[in-house]
Amino acid sequence: MLVDTHAHLEDDKYSTDRAAVIKNAGLVGLKYIVNIGTDIEGNKISLKLAEEYDSIYCTLGLHPQNCEEATEEAFEFINSNASNKKVVGIGETGLDYYRNTCPKEQQEKMFRRMIAVAKKQCLPLVVHSREAVLDTIKVIKEENGQEAGGILHCFTGDRLLLDEFLKLGFYIAIGGAVTYPSANVLRESVKEIPLSRLLLETDSPYLAPQSRRGKRNEPAFIKETAEKVAEIKGVSFDTISKWSEINSGYVFKLGVKKRGKIVYEIDGALYVNLTNRCSNHCSFCARNQSVIVKGHDLAIDREPTAEEVINAAGDVSKYREVVFCGFGEPLIRVEVLKTVAARFKEQGARIRIDTNGQGNLIHHRNILPELKGIIDAVSVSLNAANKIDYQNICFSQFREEAFEGVKEFIKEAKKYIPEVTASVVGLPGTDLEACRKLTEEELMVKYRIRKFGNIG
Repeated sequence: MLVDTHAHLEDDKYSTDRAAVIKNAGLVGLKYIVNIGTDIEGNKISLKLAEEYDSIYCTLGLHPQNCEEATEEAFEFINSNASNKKVVGIGETGLDYYRNTCPKEQQEKMFRRMIAVAKKQCLPLVVHSREAVLDTIKVIKEENGQEAGGILHCFTGDRLLLDEFLKLGFYIAIGGAVTYPSANVLRESVKEIPLSRLLLETDSPYLAPQSRRGKRNEPAFIKETAEKVAEIKGVSFDTISKWSEINSGYVFKLGVKKRGKIVYEIDGALYVNLTNRCSNHCSFCARNQSVIVKGHDLAIDREPTAEEVINAAGDVSKYREVVFCGFGEPLIRVEVLKTVAARFKEQGARIRIDTNGQGNLIHHRNILPELKGIIDAVSVSLNAANKIDYQNICFSQFREEAFEGVKEFIKEAKKYIPEVTASVVGLPGTDLEACRKLTEEELMVKYRIRKFGNIG
């Protein structure tokens, strides 16, 4: 079903018929609406709407045009309400040099602080970037915003912005502008967005699709945008609708009524589920079929803090090892991982990380020295003997950089972690002998074949 990941139903333009607009959205098959906070009063109304309607969730944020509202009171409201189950993100936030109603320095200061809030609250960012591509990317990288992850709102076709946000692991939201006759550049860029990273939005009451251009936009009008995206991608409307629901569910945890397991036991080992996010979309991944692994529900409603993991785990000395391996890539949250691992190490636990080996690509630095002394073993999912096969299997957000990045990670890991293993899933057609030679003769680490379909 369709999901509108960005609307502003708190806007005064809906003051006379807001209930009818929300009802109309449901009538066209819209499952959820995420109402986006942009200022102090809007955050309050958004939260109220989310509490009133089952189909509405909200984010809390401060738009770059409203940086004068970045008071301690505003941030206190955001932080104190972020744990509400209907709050699913932080934003909209970012940089806007088009109108430039606030000085660039103030916008950047607020943006950095909002990223810190998202990381602290373990919620995704909703990023606004207009005529500020390079600075937006710079700030996110400097503040390690990829630890929070999130959405690039209202993508308009800038390929630099697209490529960088895909590498950061963000989702890309497409709105009504894709239907405009002049939006040829945007339509060409939409062809390059993986279905697994695509979201739909209306930005209501703004940016109505072509058939209603110049009129007030509504969440119900998202259907026209979805139809155009399906046409551009050469897939069915049902396919776009399906991915709209799946992706918004992953990034915002919409409809999740209870938290899945953040720690779970299999065969005497304790597994730690830090995130459901991943920089790969592997064809063999268990989450393509189910959120259940060996009887454990791993679909977490929000990412846990370090203290939540530590408290959930209790005394870890009774387990044969602790494994950072959940329903996502654990090294996305390397700071939390380090804190938790260090605490478990104090209890005498043996610590292992199961990873796709893209931690250095994700964080734009060599993170392996930071793991020295707290990690005993790392198992890296190699899965192929060359970059073409790797991308065909793993569909990495880093594309052609991914395979070499994984190899370099394995080589570097040997300097800091006592036990390094490269694993390969025994998929039909995989050249296991070529993978073995690469692992043992070039990378010179242990080699392990994982049985296809055997999880946990």
